[in-house]
Amino acid sequence: MLLIAALARGTDVRDVTRFRGQGDSVIHGWGIVTGLNGTGDSGQEALVARPLAQALTGLGQPVGDLAELAAANAVAIVYVTATIPSTGAIENDNLDVRISTINSAQSLEGGELMMTPLVSPDTLAQARYAIAQGPIRIPNRDNPRVGVVSGGARITRTIDTTPDIVDVFDLVVDRSYTGFSAVSHIAQQINDAYFLTTDPTTDKIARALDERTIRIYVPEVEREDPASFVDSVLSTTIVASQLGVPATIRAYRATGAIVVTGDVRIEPTVITHNDLVITTTLPPPLPTPEAPIVNRENWTSLETGATETELTRIQELLAAFERLDLPARDQIEILEMLDESGKIHGKLIVEGVGR
Repeated sequence: MLLIAALARGTDVRDVTRFRGQGDSVIHGWGIVTGLNGTGDSGQEALVARPLAQALTGLGQPVGDLAELAAANAVAIVYVTATIPSTGAIENDNLDVRISTINSAQSLEGGELMMTPLVSPDTLAQARYAIAQGPIRIPNRDNPRVGVVSGGARITRTIDTTPDIVDVFDLVVDRSYTGFSAVSHIAQQINDAYFLTTDPTTDKIARALDERTIRIYVPEVEREDPASFVDSVLSTTIVASQLGVPATIRAYRATGAIVVTGDVRIEPTVITHNDLVITTTLPPPLPTPEAPIVNRENWTSLETGATETELTRIQELLAAFERLDLPARDQIEILEMLDESGKIHGKLIVEGVGR
């Protein structure tokens, strides 16, 4: 679970922006997993037998007849992907790879990915950017057909996502901070920091173009060394609490991440979910020898304050989830129920396949 609350402390421009053109990208390939204990693909599948035969031939062990692989359920043909971060990757960097079965293999547990080239999704270029290989870890025991090789992809070709900067460049504000109030505040802070003045008549190097874009004009005196200027811009301190960020919860089903921006509040309520009961106590009772507070595995309190008009913060609900060790999917379902009942004072956005 990832929690980003409304911040009162300062942060840098680089923490909430990226260069235009930067973004995560995916490289992929088809590979072979070996060492499976009878849980791999059936060698009777031609889609499995042919690439396995080709791999063995490349290793000096040619296969005369595909029928020889009929019992080859110790291997599986898999789809392999790695995500290049928005900042790019340098030759010999290592990235995690995700592996999933495509045929009849029941589990990748105990397997090892053979060397697999990873290429760009561009079907015309098909440039090779990495080689993936290594032992597989199963992150979700409920789905052993998907695995991960931590640091399993070694970058063989540098991927540079930083634009060539001469006299102008654009910064794109993170989606969570979308809005003219946020981009205007960031642009103003950059101008004030560079010119060391808040005089509104001073020439500007930063201008808000739209709700997510800030254009930076490189002064002529800085163009001989734009890297130093860009670093000073990205290092400009801003106060996230002044960005006018709407109260939003964004949940991602695929990863289980929950991101909170703004000051999300929840009305006092009782939540039941399977064996879970969460209650709000107004105000929380003081323990006594005759009436001690007893910790129960299936409930936890959300302390809101002295009156029913006071709302609990979303952080307190997420802390309750953590104390109860709830799976991410259950946390997201509870948030959806709260939102449907109108208890969340803020916007809930859930990305991924619904219930």
